[in-house]
Amino acid sequence: MSEAGLRERKKRRTREALTEAACTLFARQGVENTTVEQIAAAIDVSPRTFFRYFSSKEEVAVSLLDDQVTAVIRALEARPAAESVLTALRRAVVGVARSHEDDRSGDGQHRLRDVRALLLTSATVRAASLHQGVLRSGELARLLALRMGVDPARDGRPELVATITLCALESTVSGWQVHRPEALLSDLLDEAFDLLAEGLDYPSSPGVADS
Repeated sequence: MSEAGLRERKKRRTREALTEAACTLFARQGVENTTVEQIAAAIDVSPRTFFRYFSSKEEVAVSLLDDQVTAVIRALEARPAAESVLTALRRAVVGVARSHEDDRSGDGQHRLRDVRALLLTSATVRAASLHQGVLRSGELARLLALRMGVDPARDGRPELVATITLCALESTVSGWQVHRPEALLSDLLDEAFDLLAEGLDYPSSPGVADS
């Protein structure tokens, strides 16, 4: 392996070690009570080294969720061009979820649950996650626009689909964490796409309409 390749492997290992240490500390004492110095010390590096990989401790937690979005975007890029937007999105999203579920170690699923718990309890992590979600929504919209053959600056549909899809995924993962932790996330995501495909113009309740 080349020297450049060895450096990249070392960087990857350091980033993964920082992430693992941060998640352990977050689970034990919360994000607000964890310092960058503690995370760095846990793997025997300096805070300066930490900041080569992350801009803040909140970014560590958000990066795990962001990695999932990156995996979905890469999977979407690989879907056949003839697939409709929603079909391609469904197969990309559900495929990524199932690949994690098939991971024998289960580390990906456990870590995702831990980060979801942080989002429920930490306002700073939620804020960082929302900010990152806005950035990735634009990236996803541009990819959908390419698939649709439209200009996203003139056609609002790609941005609308990207935003609604990310919100639906957020809602599904939150429900999985809080209400249905025994279910397979991939099955719940598949259900969410069924609902999206049916449309959002639900009828009002007869009781409400008559009141």
